[in-house]
Amino acid sequence: MTAMLRRLPVSTRGYAGIVVAVTFLALLVSAGLRSAPSVMMLPLEQHFGWDRATISASAAIGLLLYGLVGPFAAALMLSIGIKRTMLGGLVLMASATFASLWMREPWQYVLSWGLVSGVGSGAVASVLGAAVVNRWFATRQGLVMGMLTASTATGALVFLPMLAWLAQGGAWRPVALAVSIACAAMVPLVLLFVPERPQDVGVRRFGETGDSAPPPPLKQAATASLAFTALFRAARSPMFWLLFGTFFVCGLTTNGLVGTHLIAFCGDHGIAPVQAAGLLSLMGLFDLVGTTASGWLTDRYDPRKLLFVYYGIRGLSLLALPFLDFNAPSLFLFALFYGLDWIATVPPTVKLANLSFGERDAPIIFGWVMVGHQLGAATAAFGAGAIRAWMGTYTPAFLIAGAFGLAAAVAILAGRTEPRALQPAT
Repeated sequence: MTAMLRRLPVSTRGYAGIVVAVTFLALLVSAGLRSAPSVMMLPLEQHFGWDRATISASAAIGLLLYGLVGPFAAALMLSIGIKRTMLGGLVLMASATFASLWMREPWQYVLSWGLVSGVGSGAVASVLGAAVVNRWFATRQGLVMGMLTASTATGALVFLPMLAWLAQGGAWRPVALAVSIACAAMVPLVLLFVPERPQDVGVRRFGETGDSAPPPPLKQAATASLAFTALFRAARSPMFWLLFGTFFVCGLTTNGLVGTHLIAFCGDHGIAPVQAAGLLSLMGLFDLVGTTASGWLTDRYDPRKLLFVYYGIRGLSLLALPFLDFNAPSLFLFALFYGLDWIATVPPTVKLANLSFGERDAPIIFGWVMVGHQLGAATAAFGAGAIRAWMGTYTPAFLIAGAFGLAAAVAILAGRTEPRALQPAT
């Protein structure tokens, strides 16, 4: 297959564009899988009689594994390659969601949508985007990372209205089947159109010149050892803990809380699931713009100042939401301000990781930072469900998340440390 691609008369720009397009689609499908439990929450509650906390626990496990697998997936990309890692993740996601069609007990939902799909989606996550960008691009890395990161928002934009429509009347099986088909459909695209390296098809990285830094080398090593070695080196740097802590807040305030519970929160205010899914999709549309713009800004401005603005706006938006009237104008304003900021934090965070830890280790370190993100997401996914079950309202959960957002905005500036690339151990 690589030989066939090599014979095609395609430029460096063309090959890089093809790889980015397929990676974008794979990330989009992975995002669709992770957003599906928010649509399935009420149908599963109605169909099986499972309580909200039980269903939220599965979502929390999936979100946690989505992040925990990241550094090992990034190391796996160095040891066996990006393509094989992508294929393994897609096959796991397709198999787990398809098998869930026959589930009857809560543990089966936890196993399929929590454990197995969590591992699979963790291999097709933001660490994949970071690895592809470092492997294929010598310039415009922030812009391309912003585009790939925006695929998470686009996944919500594309999938949520359709999944909510499939879930009308309390149906959950069509949702699981649609996600499984989408994951399986990506396998041949990755097989056909993702060369492992630019050199495999006779081109150089996009924007590479004689003065460019050399690309990060492929390294054959024990995956777990490579991931932990990079972590131990990074853990000596205050920058790592600053990124880890603020990304914990990022996960807490996005897919853990809003991504998992906003539809149910809107349902408490009399808004139908299809309309609430439309609100999430609108936020996804705004984030597609906001995160791509964030990548462009990251190539030009101090990433810490950008993160201060992003976390501050997000915290204020979440503090305001419980006090809105939940009418169309107020929800549109929330979708606008929150949506532009949904995952705009990723490009500047990746930039700080590259500056601090070097392009070879940065995808692995970013994978560990993503663990913090998903710990925050899992905390909010389960915690908000537990708060709703205990207090009968989501309001305290949104207020707590908003306060954490403001704290992260202050921390990213107060904890200012000049990034300085750590040298890998020899």
